[in-house]
Amino acid sequence: MKQPKARAGFSSARQVAELAGVSRSAVSRTFTPGASVSEETRERVLDAADRLGYHVNHLARGLMRTTTGIVCVIATDSDTPYQGRMLRALIQHLRDAGKVCMVFNTAGPAVDVGEALRNTLNYRADATIVLSGTPSPTLIRTCMDSGQRMVLINRDDRLGGAHNIGVDNETAAEAALHAFLRAGCRHPALVTSAAGTPSLLARERAFIAAAGREGLEVLVWREGRTGYETGAEGARRLFAARQRPDAAFCVTDLIACGFLDAARHEFGLAVPRDLCVIGFDDIEQAGWASYRLTTFAPPVEEIATRAVEMAVTEPGADPADRDAVCHAPMVWRATVRPG
Repeated sequence: MKQPKARAGFSSARQVAELAGVSRSAVSRTFTPGASVSEETRERVLDAADRLGYHVNHLARGLMRTTTGIVCVIATDSDTPYQGRMLRALIQHLRDAGKVCMVFNTAGPAVDVGEALRNTLNYRADATIVLSGTPSPTLIRTCMDSGQRMVLINRDDRLGGAHNIGVDNETAAEAALHAFLRAGCRHPALVTSAAGTPSLLARERAFIAAAGREGLEVLVWREGRTGYETGAEGARRLFAARQRPDAAFCVTDLIACGFLDAARHEFGLAVPRDLCVIGFDDIEQAGWASYRLTTFAPPVEEIATRAVEMAVTEPGADPADRDAVCHAPMVWRATVRPG
C-alpha cells in the first residue's frame, strides 16, 4: 500500500493515525504522559509522527482542558541588567517546571501593562507573573475571576487571591542612610526616576523618613527613565546647586553608574573621599573596577523560584505562603568611606 507523504505545513493527528493504522485516540494517548498505550502501538505512532513531521498542538489541547500550561510574564525595561537577569531566571524556572512561558515586554505605563494583561486572557494563560508595571487592581481581579493565578512582584498593594513577592526596600534604605552617617556624611541626596513604581517609591520614602529621624533634609532628584542618563543628569543638577550633597542613595545601580561618572568626570569629585554613593540591584556593572559600587543585592534566584512555585501550583492547592518578602543584603565595595 502506498504510504502518505509528509505535507508542507502542519500535519494532523488524524493523518498520523491513518499512517500508523491506529485510532485517533491511540495517537492522543501516545502523546499524553502517563496514558495507557501498548509498546507496539506507541512505536507505530512515533514512527508515523516522525515521517510526517507531526508535533502536538498544545494550544488546541488547552482549549479542550481546564489548563493550557501557559504562564505569562509581564515585564518593563527588560533590556536593563536587573530586569533581564530576573526575566532569564523566571524563564528558566518555568521551563524546568514544564511550562510554556509567554513574555510581554511593555513600555511601562498602566495602559500598556493593562493591554498585556488582556492578552493573557486571550491565550487562556494558567497564571501571570507581573514583574513590573502598575496594572489596575480591577483588571487583576478580572484575570483572577477568569481562573488565572496572579503573582505580583514588588507591588505595594495586597489583592485578595493574588500572590505577592517583595523585597525589603525599607530596611535597605535605612541601612544606606546609616552607612552614610557612619561615613560622616550630613548632606544626603536621593536620586530616582519619574517611573513611580512601588519598589522605587518604597526606597525613596524609607530613605527620606530615616534621614528625617536624624534631623537631616534630603535633596531629591526625580526625573526621567530608570537608567544611566537619569543618574548623570541628577548629578549635573545637584552639583550645580549652591548646596551640594556629600552622599547619594541611587535607587538603582544603573542610575548610580550615571551619577558616579558625571560626578567624577564633569565635577572632578573623588569617590569616596568627596562623595559617598550607594546603589541598589547589584548588577554586573556594579562590580566592575571602574565603579566598585556599594549596593544591595535582591535575591534574584529566590524571587524567581518562589514566583514560579506560586504560578504553577495546582488550583485548590495553594502554597502556604501567599506573600513573601525577601531580604536584600548590602554588598560593600568602594563607594562609601569606612566608618
